[in-house]
Amino acid sequence: MTNDAQIGGVALSRIRSLYETEVERYTAARPRAQASAAEGSHGYYGGVPMHWMLDWPMPFPMIVQRAHGATLEDIDGNELADFCLGDTGSMFGHSPAPVARAITDQAARGLTYMLPTQATHAVGKLLQERFGLPHWQIATTATDANRFALRLARAVTGRSKILVMNGCYHGSVDETFVQLHHGQSINRLGLMGQFVDLTAQSKVVEFNDLAGLEQALEARDVACVITEPALTNCCMVLPDPGYHEQLRQLTRNTGTLLLIDETHTISTGPGGYTRAHGLQPDIFVLGKPVAGGLPASVWGFTDAIAAGWDELRHAKDAGYSGIGTTLSANALTLAAMQATLSEVMTDEAYAHMESLAGQLCDGLARVIARTGLPWHAVRCGARVEFICAPGPLRNGTEAQNAHGTDLERALHLGLVNRGCMIAPFHNMMLVCPATSKAQVDRLIAAFSELAQWLVTH
Repeated sequence: MTNDAQIGGVALSRIRSLYETEVERYTAARPRAQASAAEGSHGYYGGVPMHWMLDWPMPFPMIVQRAHGATLEDIDGNELADFCLGDTGSMFGHSPAPVARAITDQAARGLTYMLPTQATHAVGKLLQERFGLPHWQIATTATDANRFALRLARAVTGRSKILVMNGCYHGSVDETFVQLHHGQSINRLGLMGQFVDLTAQSKVVEFNDLAGLEQALEARDVACVITEPALTNCCMVLPDPGYHEQLRQLTRNTGTLLLIDETHTISTGPGGYTRAHGLQPDIFVLGKPVAGGLPASVWGFTDAIAAGWDELRHAKDAGYSGIGTTLSANALTLAAMQATLSEVMTDEAYAHMESLAGQLCDGLARVIARTGLPWHAVRCGARVEFICAPGPLRNGTEAQNAHGTDLERALHLGLVNRGCMIAPFHNMMLVCPATSKAQVDRLIAAFSELAQWLVTH
């Protein structure tokens, strides 16, 4: 190995060589997509409908022709085993049959009415049974659900501040965009158009830091702690043993509400990490896959919060609450959500996902051990990551430092060229009910080939 700078134990020169080789291979396999990129997609900034679509590691975006189950095909006829699954939006596979039927049936009867349907009532009962909380509301995205839940938490507690974990991601909720920088709270680096000091009303501590949490809550000015059960939208960080029990006790001792955002950790089981590990949140949020791929989210809360909301609604002046959007809880979404909750998110589906995810994580770990790379693999239910740094990681700062953008870009593109697609923003892989053992074996083999190349060339 050369003596130049390294990322993840690999020389930069070697990483660049791999990426250049993979760019050539990708380009040769996608002439139609390249021609489309050269012509430009008129009407869109950067040629894409959402700017983050430019963040994929490809030299130009592939264009999807169709997707079904755990397989995706682009317009050039390349078929990929899909372990990204819409970054959790299609966590239960592309177009599950029960969801497709429900959408087709409801589409013939109307898409949105601003009124409940029979599916609405069925979903309410399913949410109570599955996640345990008695009161539920529907939103369009997890961002919306988190934003609405935090507004309500502040209203019922009479407190203005919230607390987040360093390195967290809860959608584009303004007050969650704070971070620790050399031990000081600052606005999240990279924000655009941010003209308010978010640290005035948001506190931030490290995940797994109970002493820091206790200190941040002791002033009793925090309305709500919002956290994932495990940090996932960075290099994955799992909770220390006993962390969640102490988190719950500290919040209760200080009159602080606890919001658990399960948008990614729903990979843990049919009731999410919350049910699997006996967590007791005051508020529960789930977005992305809950309607089988349609834009939808849910947020639930306790009787005590509902009573506080009742009191506020009766006392407040007429006017907008700041909670709700016109297309939330539309008929099409609720039909898809009923099918997803009752027919797709089953115990049997999760058993399959858990088994194959375990095999995937073990296989990646064996490759890492065999090549001697200073990396590790980690799993949260059906969600697996390889991290190009030693582990395990314990907090957001360690997760941030574990990122190796150039190395990850080369690996991601190499996997795509070998017929496997993972999430573009980090090294996340999901196993869905339609994923096969052959696809898992294919991903392990592709990862092994790339890792071996990095240590031998």
